[in-house]
Amino acid sequence: MKKALLVLSDGTVFEGESFGADGEAVGEVVFNTSMTGYQEILTDPSYKGQIVTMTYTQMGNYGVNGEDEESAGGPKAEGFVVKECVGYPSNWRSEDTLGDYLRRHGIVAVKGIDTRALTRHIRNFGAQMGVISTGEATPERLYERVREHPGIGGVDLVRLVTTGRRYKWNEKVWRWGGESKGWNQGTASGEESTLKSVVVYDFGVKFNILRNLAAAGFDITVVPAETPAEAVLDMGPHGVVLSNGPGDPEAVVYGIENARRLLGRVPLFGICLGHQILGLAMGGRTYKLKFGHHGGNHPVMDLLTGRVEITSQNHNYCVDIGSLGSKVRLTHRNLYDGTEEGMEHVDLPVFSVQHHPEAGPGPNDSTHLFARFREMVERA
Repeated sequence: MKKALLVLSDGTVFEGESFGADGEAVGEVVFNTSMTGYQEILTDPSYKGQIVTMTYTQMGNYGVNGEDEESAGGPKAEGFVVKECVGYPSNWRSEDTLGDYLRRHGIVAVKGIDTRALTRHIRNFGAQMGVISTGEATPERLYERVREHPGIGGVDLVRLVTTGRRYKWNEKVWRWGGESKGWNQGTASGEESTLKSVVVYDFGVKFNILRNLAAAGFDITVVPAETPAEAVLDMGPHGVVLSNGPGDPEAVVYGIENARRLLGRVPLFGICLGHQILGLAMGGRTYKLKFGHHGGNHPVMDLLTGRVEITSQNHNYCVDIGSLGSKVRLTHRNLYDGTEEGMEHVDLPVFSVQHHPEAGPGPNDSTHLFARFREMVERA
């Protein structure tokens, strides 16, 4: 196996073995606590600009396949770090090994390092820039390169992952259809005549958001991130969804301005980055977490019902909902660290959440929020 180094911007060095593509990758190093779903994580556009470390020790044991991608074009993460990668997957759906998949898509990856030590380091000192290299054996040179990198704060990463054209989406949620049918698409809640039209701003949208919207009975049109609000309104949608996406929300100035223009004119639902953009559009502030929330096991309380849901999360920023004053009410709170996880406008048909109700990967406790959006649209 070829040696690979991971060097952090504070000078910490981890040595392992390459199991992906040859070369170098620079990104913000974060950790994800999900036990499964590595293909969905790698293809989540919200990870653009980041190197993902998996805290669970074994990855690749069920391989990869063409159905579990969360975006077109393969992985969006800059690099991948694991303790152990299984080269002989066992799964009837597997079409390739994780290592071959990463090599085919040019993703640099390292295995055999102490991911527990790396995770503890990130928790203690915060997420920071790092570089993975399979060619440079001198840690000092890699340290110089990562220290010279400007970082991803203030950078508009959405432009790198958004769609280049408007398109329709009609695939629904995948459900088990029985032994004779295999995997089949679920059924939307309603006949075609009752479908409500929704426009989805693609800031880095995951496919499973679109599937859940289809299952909730929406006719879906996806538009590029910079589409003017007036062009969206000219389409006559019953509602607008602001999707997830990567990076610093304050850098997505066009998204903030378009959301501001849509407020009060059409029902709005924001997810993750879309939630942050909504907060900024209403005059609030965002702040960066020390090491972010990334994983499929984060408990969140719905303050409207008192119900605790286990959620899928992937974000480095949060909305300071207190900065919005009396415009909104807090609807969800993270039970790990008390951070704000959701809000709704007190007068307008607008609500948003910081976590990922679509899962993919992760638990499905929060998928009911898509039905809630449908009900909001019907009442508007």
